Amino acid sequence: MVFDILKFLFICLEVVLLFNLLIIVHELGHFLAARWRGLVVEKFAIWFGKPIWSKKIGGVEYRLGSIPAGGYVAIPQLAPMEVLEGPVASDRSQLPPIKPIDKIIVAAAGPVFSLGLAVAFSLVVWVVGKPASQADASTEVGFVVPDGPAAKAGIEAGDRILSVDGHKVTRFSPMGKARESIIWNIARSETPVIPITVDRDGKTLSFEVEPVAPEREGLGRRNLKQILIAPAHSSRIAIVIKDSPAAEAGLKSQDLILEAEGKKLLSTADLAMILKEKGLEPVELTVQRGDKTFNVTLTPRLPENGEQVPRLGIQWDFQGTTLAYPTPWEQVSGSVDTIFETIAAVTSPNSGISLQHLSGPVGIMNLYYRLFESPNGWRLALWFSVVLNVNLALLNLLPIPVLDGGHITLAIIEGIRRRPVNIRLLEFVQSACAILIIGFMLYVTFYDVLDLPWKRAAVEDAKAAEVMKFSPTPASDQQP
Repeated sequence: MVFDILKFLFICLEVVLLFNLLIIVHELGHFLAARWRGLVVEKFAIWFGKPIWSKKIGGVEYRLGSIPAGGYVAIPQLAPMEVLEGPVASDRSQLPPIKPIDKIIVAAAGPVFSLGLAVAFSLVVWVVGKPASQADASTEVGFVVPDGPAAKAGIEAGDRILSVDGHKVTRFSPMGKARESIIWNIARSETPVIPITVDRDGKTLSFEVEPVAPEREGLGRRNLKQILIAPAHSSRIAIVIKDSPAAEAGLKSQDLILEAEGKKLLSTADLAMILKEKGLEPVELTVQRGDKTFNVTLTPRLPENGEQVPRLGIQWDFQGTTLAYPTPWEQVSGSVDTIFETIAAVTSPNSGISLQHLSGPVGIMNLYYRLFESPNGWRLALWFSVVLNVNLALLNLLPIPVLDGGHITLAIIEGIRRRPVNIRLLEFVQSACAILIIGFMLYVTFYDVLDLPWKRAAVEDAKAAEVMKFSPTPASDQQP
């Protein structure tokens, strides 16, 4: 228990440090550019809220806030930001005027630093590698839900998907370039029927599939469109439960189940379906252990927890991955592609992806936690930091007041008009946009909180291993 608590606290510390590093580097860009161009800098704050520490050095107040999320630089010669950063001490009317080009440089420095940090992280990922599952590198269908949309259209397990909705695909996973993902193109589709092309034993077949978006019980984000298929993956054993049929048959952790009842297994769901059909009848498995392959027959039994589903007493290894080494260009360009695809999907009236599917700081930190919790989590966290920094850079360049792109737009307007925008009008627009952004953040945070895994998956797996118990089979009943 003590170890679990310490592990939880350590992962939380990793999440807070890495997440805040991304924001602080962005704000550092603004700070250094403002000092370089001679702008007045009142505050450089790490974290928000009431300061728990502050010190004034060289006319700048450096402070550490009480809310461990992000930070900001107070530069009163830019557009007013009091709604987010609090009141400024300087009288803007008494500050020396600055050129529009200086405002543009200062505003653009934050995104530039974010992009630079993304490149730095991508170089590290290029060297140490990024964990890649089978879904990251294959389009082979491993399981088709009976009577689901794909099954009704004629798609079968073993089919290799070539294109979805007119877009060539290279993997199931939505990570990387969005338009190359099966999952993304299904969720992103804007028509009631999705054209899907597959390769089946060397033949190219086309299907028209009508996706579904299953209703979600209770509160939470609306489910995205699905066609109810799963990627092919190996059926490798992680844990064999004591006294279970699998244990009595001599199966071990890391054994690979190749076939069940003479049928090649493309996913663990295949075996679950076979067990459901066979009930308590014996099942023959083909197993690979190292370089050896052998057959074994097991008779499923009901566990002692009262569950009425026959089990073999196996828990699967879903974490098996290899290391990929994407180049910095592949990582950064993939992130750019994803953010533009996301913006297009959110702004499209016919897309199933909406604002509620975006995440704020809570959702991002939750994702970081889950990444750190997984095997090779630090590699995944580094890769995700590339994606997040590119997103931070590009989203901040949108021409919306309060964002860096808004400052740049206002500076360009000022340069064209040859006089500053009316300060009262500017304060009104800035405040209105700040309120809208705060409202949006509260909106997505509501869904982020609902999505928090109040019970960690690892804890649930451990409890499942404890609950699923079997009584030893009498010696007279055991198979020879």
